[in-house]
Amino acid sequence: MTASLSFFNFTTFLVILAAFLDICANLLLAASGGFHRKFAGIGALVLVGAAFYCLSLAVQKMDLAVAYALWGSFGILGTSLGGWLFFRQRLSLAAFLGMAVLICGMLLLKLG
Repeated sequence: MTASLSFFNFTTFLVILAAFLDICANLLLAASGGFHRKFAGIGALVLVGAAFYCLSLAVQKMDLAVAYALWGSFGILGTSLGGWLFFRQRLSLAAFLGMAVLICGMLLLKLG
């Protein structure tokens, strides 16, 4: 696979879209209360499927290792922040520092 000259392109957009869909799915899963709220649980499953579809399109042009690492890192960041914002889950200073390290790692991976 060839590396893209620009940092942001359509393939990167697909990875970010896949991560966004995954984040939404994770938050819906939490809101479903262990699938007691069926609509939220089914919505989570649909969004996970859509996320994997976007990721499958991205890996046609981007190395799997890079795409999966970016997707996973964005997913961790978004899910952690979403839990903090919407569900009042506590994040320590170490958690925020870990997120900063993730961001630095994603930049190095994508630029490398």
